Amino acid sequence: MPNPPPPSTLRCLCLAGPTASGKTAAALAIAALANATGRAAVEIISVDSAGVYRGMDIGTAKPTPAERALVPHHLIDIIDPTEAYSAARFVADAQQLIDAINARCRLPLLVGGTMLYFKALFEGLDAMPAADRTVRAALAAELERKGLHKLHAELQRLDPITAARLPPTDQQRILRALEVYRVSGQPLSSFHRDKPVGRPTPPLIALEPLDRAWLHQRIETRFHQMLDDGLVAEVRALGNRGDLDADMPSMRCVGYRQTWEALLADDLSELPERGVAATRQLAKRQLTWLRSMPQRHGVACDAADALAQVSALAARLINALPPVASPAMSSAVPTISSAT
Repeated sequence: MPNPPPPSTLRCLCLAGPTASGKTAAALAIAALANATGRAAVEIISVDSAGVYRGMDIGTAKPTPAERALVPHHLIDIIDPTEAYSAARFVADAQQLIDAINARCRLPLLVGGTMLYFKALFEGLDAMPAADRTVRAALAAELERKGLHKLHAELQRLDPITAARLPPTDQQRILRALEVYRVSGQPLSSFHRDKPVGRPTPPLIALEPLDRAWLHQRIETRFHQMLDDGLVAEVRALGNRGDLDADMPSMRCVGYRQTWEALLADDLSELPERGVAATRQLAKRQLTWLRSMPQRHGVACDAADALAQVSALAARLINALPPVASPAMSSAVPTISSAT
């Protein structure tokens, strides 16, 4: 996948944060602020690797139909759970949407917690060998026969750089690294080229809690609410379709994987605890990714005035973006006030 075009074609604002940090409320606050000025009506592009799946609504915490009715949303409910969605496809889809939204003289607001997608859009992607079903099938058989620890040991021998950065329990990435080696004869680490240095990137508002316990409590509360809202029934219905299995990317999403395993074992007693723990681990990884992005503008999402802070920051960042030329726009373009 080639690098994305220069940021002049990435005229957008980005909002990222870990799960349960309040991204939807913050995005709607930004949209309301921007739309009220008449300068930069907003359309939201979802940056969520789980939100793309149709029929997976409760466990993905998608914006509600009422929330989506307030602002146009994109890249939600676009594929079936049997399909896979990649960072490369996201970059292509997002770039096309950004260009189209700008052409409508509106502001693209990219919102989500899939940090790999943000990073791919900002920095480009390494040119990796295509997936090979035959090699994948052979690796799956070896996994069943030998166990993951043996495959991780093989990766340590063939590609120690990649093995060192992957947890020995990261089945998906260990198998992919071995697949790349078997397809190309080269270690995965050899495909990681230097990213462009000094390239401007779109402004990024980062929701980061000062108190991790605040986020943990929100995660626990939200997962229990998902269970009350019917998460188990949703996953049971997906399983009853007959065309999904636990190894598909859709069913590996946090919350769905734990619920699928609980249903398979016919024991839901530990599901709340396991679901909360997995979601907290996801949030930890998201924050690690987020804090590696030097262009971010942090907002304490656990502050009492978090939404006001987001709105004020968004107003400044939007005003700094180059305007979109349009015959319908007057020569005197109003600026956005955070007090609007």
